[in-house]
Amino acid sequence: MKEVEFSNRDRFIELGLTIAALRKRKGMSQEQLAERARISRSFLSTIEAPNILRPFSVEVLYNIADALEVRAGDLLNSSFPAEKK
Repeated sequence: MKEVEFSNRDRFIELGLTIAALRKRKGMSQEQLAERARISRSFLSTIEAPNILRPFSVEVLYNIADALEVRAGDLLNSSFPAEKK
């Protein structure tokens, strides 16, 4: 796997957090989203994890966006406020 440039590290983490927030707002489990995006649940888990840097392909980004019924660009440009506990 190619190493991610340090300057992109935070972008991948933010994207993963955005995916997780949108998935939760849509009431989907990781299993449901992973199945719809045609990836494994463990791969999705690493994408969403804020303490793990997991780069992924544009194809996976499109699959996740389609499964969440949003445009891929919207995932890249979105930021969700932290959920209140």
